[in-house]
Amino acid sequence: MTDMVTLAVPSKGRLKEQFDAYLGTAGIALKQTAGARGYRATVEGHPGIDVMLLSSSEIAASLANGDVHLGVTGEDLIREAAPELDRRIALLQPLGFGFADVVVAVPASWIDVSTMADLDDICAAYATRHKKRLRIATKYTQLTRSYFASAGISDYRIVPSAGATEGAPTAGTAEAIVDITTTGSTLKANGLKILDDGVILKSQATLAQSLMAEWSAEQRSAAAAFLVPLGVSLK
Repeated sequence: MTDMVTLAVPSKGRLKEQFDAYLGTAGIALKQTAGARGYRATVEGHPGIDVMLLSSSEIAASLANGDVHLGVTGEDLIREAAPELDRRIALLQPLGFGFADVVVAVPASWIDVSTMADLDDICAAYATRHKKRLRIATKYTQLTRSYFASAGISDYRIVPSAGATEGAPTAGTAEAIVDITTTGSTLKANGLKILDDGVILKSQATLAQSLMAEWSAEQRSAAAAFLVPLGVSLK
């Protein structure tokens, strides 16, 4: 184990730009070590911080596995990667950008279905009529299982989705979905509606600490010094 603190941040896109701006308000700047296409960076004034530029999903998995000490990614991805969150990851600070909701959506043509209780009835009727379980397309398998269990729904099966989840009902690969949305316009364009009590999580970009990583006294000191200007403390 080195004495460096590994900080994983988004490698590109709007989330990276917003995190750079967030650091800038505290007078902190990242410098990519191999130009704009590099995947490592340094933090000016903090030589003990080693920055890794990863995808948002890689950051969540790395936090859960203890491969990095700190990371910035969506709370939705963190909770999906670590269902037993309290043991693996501490959510240090919501960052005020990257807002999106994880929701349960069904065809708008299901006019008698507006709540999870209604969906439970549909699942039971579907199983009776078709002798198989209603399909839910999603990439959030852990969040879906947990939320459906809390609603008492068990007569369904998950269809893993790698993308374009909102198109699954139209394509005939699922009857309903669990997906992320910001405005709901894409769901509406695909003939879907969000259940009244179907918001599983209101997510945003979050600064998180891995509780699975090994932390030396030197690393905790370097991380604390980096976090002070941000008004954040380690767990």
